[in-house]
Amino acid sequence: MHFHKILFATDFSLTSESALEFATALARDSGALLVIAHIEEMPMPYAGGEMYFAQPEYPNPEVRKMLEAVVPADKSVKFEHRLVMGTAADDIVRVAEEEKADLLVIGTHGRTGLMRVLMGSVAESVMRLAKCPVLTVKQANHVPD
Repeated sequence: MHFHKILFATDFSLTSESALEFATALARDSGALLVIAHIEEMPMPYAGGEMYFAQPEYPNPEVRKMLEAVVPADKSVKFEHRLVMGTAADDIVRVAEEEKADLLVIGTHGRTGLMRVLMGSVAESVMRLAKCPVLTVKQANHVPD
């Protein structure tokens, strides 16, 4: 397959690092632009007694720095960053559509059973909602020497 634009969605986890390797290789091999995106979920404001705790600054400068640190290991791969405020699965799909991505790459934590029910699966939701192909990457289990 030949890709012009690949969207890689990161949550800054080790699983995302594994997925970035795949996204980088695919972008390099097809000469595609790699769009590295993170969806910053809006925290809920909360009150504690008579005190109100306001929303943090958006975009959060710390999150922006974390995103800008996510770069392809291969320096020949063209890339850009997108930081979006929203809901993970819905906005990953929206950004893929806005960017006219040919492929979406996302890491999956591979949760099963009760953990999957309780925490949900962003990758699963993205696969159901996306209009472009989705490559999900599970972090490899490393066998100690």
